[in-house]
Amino acid sequence: MNYAHTITISLPHEEAVSRVKQELANQGFGVLSEIDIHATFEAKLGVESAQTLGDYVILGACNPLLAEQALAADPDMGLLLPCNVVIRRSPSAHTTTVQAINPQTMVQLSEAPEIQNVADHADERLLAALAALEGEKAANS
Repeated sequence: MNYAHTITISLPHEEAVSRVKQELANQGFGVLSEIDIHATFEAKLGVESAQTLGDYVILGACNPLLAEQALAADPDMGLLLPCNVVIRRSPSAHTTTVQAINPQTMVQLSEAPEIQNVADHADERLLAALAALEGEKAANS
């Protein structure tokens, strides 16, 4: 099983981050955390490491209703929450890559039957957010 859903879009990195947040919100996800890996590399490892990496942000997205259902079914699912969404662009790239965790990963790691329903709903919503971004890409082409 592939653990990530991946698309590429023709938006600049900062605009892509903004649009991803908007599409996640449209699907009922809030962003609980935002980790700027580029800035962290620059601060901890130096400018060269950050420049080699390029732009790289990890969003911790959470749909509270689905999180509640997952944690009620299996409290260990907290280890997989929130759903990570990565927006990255290497220095030489002309497109930005957007990746979302495949929630079906939860199903593989839990014996609670209710997790399948939660994973299906989360997957549907994450895929809809990515599809909206791809649709925007097609409209702007």
